[in-house]
Amino acid sequence: MSATEQQRELAERLTAFLSQYSRLSDSYIIEFFSKDHWHTLPIAWQPVLQDLTYQQVADLLLDATPRDRSTSLRYPSAWPLSLLAFRAAAHALAFPRGPRLQRGGSARPDEFLGNGSQSALLGHIFRKHVKPKKQHEIRRLGSLVKQVCDQTDCNSVVDVGSGQGHLTRFLSFGLGLSVTAIEADRALVATATKFDRELVWALEKEKQKKNCSSLVTASQPSPRHLAGWVNPDASWEAFIEQLSAAQCAEQSVSTPTASRRKRPRGAEHAGPPSSHTAQIATDSSSAACCRSLVHADHQEVAAPKPGRPDFVLTGLHACGDLSATLLRHFVHCPHVRGITSVACCYMKITTEEDPTPPGLVEEAGARPAARDAALSGFGYPMSSWVGGLPGHQLSYKAREGACHAVEDYTRRLRVGGQALRTHCYRAALETFIADARPDLRRAGIQTIKGAHLLPFAEYARLGLARVGLPPGLPLDPQRVEAMLKQQGRVVVYFSLALLLAPVVETLVLLDRMIYLQEQASWFLSLTPTSLPETWCWWL
Repeated sequence: MSATEQQRELAERLTAFLSQYSRLSDSYIIEFFSKDHWHTLPIAWQPVLQDLTYQQVADLLLDATPRDRSTSLRYPSAWPLSLLAFRAAAHALAFPRGPRLQRGGSARPDEFLGNGSQSALLGHIFRKHVKPKKQHEIRRLGSLVKQVCDQTDCNSVVDVGSGQGHLTRFLSFGLGLSVTAIEADRALVATATKFDRELVWALEKEKQKKNCSSLVTASQPSPRHLAGWVNPDASWEAFIEQLSAAQCAEQSVSTPTASRRKRPRGAEHAGPPSSHTAQIATDSSSAACCRSLVHADHQEVAAPKPGRPDFVLTGLHACGDLSATLLRHFVHCPHVRGITSVACCYMKITTEEDPTPPGLVEEAGARPAARDAALSGFGYPMSSWVGGLPGHQLSYKAREGACHAVEDYTRRLRVGGQALRTHCYRAALETFIADARPDLRRAGIQTIKGAHLLPFAEYARLGLARVGLPPGLPLDPQRVEAMLKQQGRVVVYFSLALLLAPVVETLVLLDRMIYLQEQASWFLSLTPTSLPETWCWWL
């Protein structure tokens, strides 16, 4: 069976599995009591799950490879085969996930063992204003982008959704690449420019202090920051025109030779077939097996227009449809030589059933009210194959759940403590909100600081006020007590739904892989690469 057939078969299994358990993935934990979620579970599951300790939930349910399972773990009772099959299938169908264990069995990357707040592998000038997680991300993704640039003989990068420019600065000043950054929020663009100036000043100071020639000098062209919204309905030509505002005619920007560009099918050339790279990493930095692909035929794309440099596309936490849009530009635009994309905010992806999900980023006047799927397509599914599978639909809640990291909640379960009562508090409060004002169900209540440390009455007082209800709304003490006693059930139910999160994410990413397969003729060869935690394609 070819790799393409294996991927399509996996997509069939994923859609069948998720369809069977859609009630779990589509449910809201805040409605645990108001919709009696516990009794929607199979009857045989309820007695074996309700008395599990938090440690057992972590080890027996969420952890794909619990340590010393054969010797240290014991099931407190015999689990029904259907529950064991559910757990096994969820772990087997999902792409392998990180973080990989480091020396001594620690999940913390080695770069943070000396100082939990500072990456030892990222220069101090690139750590300013950057949290540890982001430090790790920009170092890993930046190094990957540089590898793609080296492989495609391209020195220009376009960073889409660049935010405050942390990745942009590392690519430009740290790795010597020519970078154009585009960001919709003008305030973030202004901040990025300010941080650029601070870094240039720091570089000059560092150079004078150490006389270190290995540092990128201030004469290195600074990144070009462009304030603009990337319209998913716009063509790749419009995207190129949008970038042209920031593309200066600089001698330092290298343009690949004609023999290495993509060409229309059948175009004659003297050199070898064009080299083109695509890479996708998951929102949770999942580790996935890498496949090397060899181009069998040329893609049907327009010939590059002279005078415009080719570039590599990248996006760290490209939100919602932005990741899908960048992939479409990668496929159709002759100037895009490669792509690295770390997706996020799957709930903001548009679908045929949900073309305007909550939180969808729009620019006034730039997007039609009714999305023209024929023009740009939806964010999911992208591939014709997945779109034709029965049960491929993913609800807003299922996509939102895919943004959660199972590993983080597993660690919280093992630590235990009062912090785990927050879901139960919110679910109990939802019953009183729904009773008083049914139209306010699922109302957004921003995080209440230290909620788990508060008595429920105080938590309810603060929460009711936030949805516009009287803080003194009567609460039945006996009813509250009965619900709070079911905290363990709430945790178990949330964990069951969370177990499906990596499966949903896998389907979204697999759909994008199959989409890329459908857009070109590819020969597949399973060749190991040295690019961890990333799906790799070589054309």
